[in-house]
Amino acid sequence: MTEPHKVLVVQTAFLGDVILTLPMVQVLKRYAPTAMIDVLVTPRAAGLLVGHPDIHRVIEYDKRGNDSGVPGFIRKLRQISSVMYDTALVPHRSLRSAALVACARIPRRIGMSTSSGKWLFTGTVPYDKNAHEVERNLSLLRALCPLPTHRELPGLYPSDQDHSTVQEVLRHRGISGTSGMIGLAPGTVWNTKRWPQSKFEAVARRLVEHGYTVVLFGGPEDAELCRAVQGVSRGVYSFAGELTLLQSAALLSMCRALVSNDSAPLHMAVAMRTPVVAIFGATVPEFGFAPYGPVDRVVESKGLPCRPCSIHGGATCPISTFECMESISPERVLVDLHEMIKEFNA
Repeated sequence: MTEPHKVLVVQTAFLGDVILTLPMVQVLKRYAPTAMIDVLVTPRAAGLLVGHPDIHRVIEYDKRGNDSGVPGFIRKLRQISSVMYDTALVPHRSLRSAALVACARIPRRIGMSTSSGKWLFTGTVPYDKNAHEVERNLSLLRALCPLPTHRELPGLYPSDQDHSTVQEVLRHRGISGTSGMIGLAPGTVWNTKRWPQSKFEAVARRLVEHGYTVVLFGGPEDAELCRAVQGVSRGVYSFAGELTLLQSAALLSMCRALVSNDSAPLHMAVAMRTPVVAIFGATVPEFGFAPYGPVDRVVESKGLPCRPCSIHGGATCPISTFECMESISPERVLVDLHEMIKEFNA
């Protein structure tokens, strides 16, 4: 196969999915350093990729807004067709993503065997349900370059201005030292992936009692929840909805660890090399979306016959017990957190 020169990566799913695509971009760029690699993502995810040294351009596809429907598809098609890409890598498994690169007549189009539009690709790779999503995405490169033998972590690149802004925000909130900060991310889109608020509150309270400063992460949709958790102690501070994605990444890099549901912040923390304790309920790490760092940990209730109840989670527990989350105690999470920090420091 000829070396790629103009590459389009299509991943218009959630923020975490975009982060887990980055190792593939990074490996390809090392193999083909002169290649121009563009990434097509949703507007919300675009801010994550600013400043990434291996990405030439971030293209926004507002598939549920300004670019929705056939007119929006055609506009985006004209935009990417004008670039004359020679290679498309499509980890996103929707028919629309496959159709976009096929209609753009990109000559080499590689996607997953489970894609709804797999017949529109020139090549597919098997979807290994037992692999981590990072490794599944890397498998798309099999026909293009050697795959890494080491663990390839994603990278995010907050600017100096992002770091300066965060430092100023911390000073404004009265947080003078950052060596003892622990992050909590209590929100998630799916209710059945959400560890109960009271348990996050208990963890926050205990951490403050042990001398830590607790900072809360989330988007605008998580602001109310984070304000409630913030109320348990004067040593807890919410930044939900107050920072950009890369500013949040900068703040994560200052934390000793993050405790998170199965949601995007855990992948952001991995990208910033901050160790993670991830709490899994409706979903399971075997789906391939567990934190990928070398010392990261997953806390879950193993052995429940009802788990997993869905791929993404849902609005309510199908059997109305929510045992998968209720059975996980704050004490158990704190033990894993302290052990992980010791291991990371060692």
